[in-house]
Amino acid sequence: MENPAGNDLRANPAWFIHKGSVPQDAGSPVPFGMLLNLASVANADTPEVLWGFIRRYDAAVSPQTHPMLAELVKHAIAYYADFVRPAKTFRAPDERERAALVDLAETLRGFEGEAADASTLQNLVFEIGKRHGFEPLRSWFGCLYEVLLGQKEGPRFGGFVALYGVAETIALIDAALLRDTQV
Repeated sequence: MENPAGNDLRANPAWFIHKGSVPQDAGSPVPFGMLLNLASVANADTPEVLWGFIRRYDAAVSPQTHPMLAELVKHAIAYYADFVRPAKTFRAPDERERAALVDLAETLRGFEGEAADASTLQNLVFEIGKRHGFEPLRSWFGCLYEVLLGQKEGPRFGGFVALYGVAETIALIDAALLRDTQV
């Protein structure tokens, strides 16, 4: 059995899971990894917390229109509670990281109230990393994850900001910088 692209459908595990009738709307507009990061930053204990962010990101999405996403939301919250929350450890930024985080917050303030797309926000984050001399640039993203999210790895940060919200990301940065001064 082949699909229009000429691929054997039986090579995909979804074909077996759905007994040969894969639903067309089974996907999720939000990757599971992004849901895990959102649950972590929002300290989500209930699906309603995540759905608030998801609806703001795309008002047409709901548990009824995207049942697979509804299941992923539940799993993301359970995973966060069982594995992420107990392992979260935040670190303080060094001087250069602090300056870059302040710059990021200030630059994001120019986007407040605007519907900025993930790609634009990702480019902005890259530019700030370059402007502050992070070499390799991966170290800038490591800073974002460790200082802001309390974890070693994280999402594409522009996509995260688009989903979490510009104002919320600014507040997250401000809180991390304040937390650092209170240590």
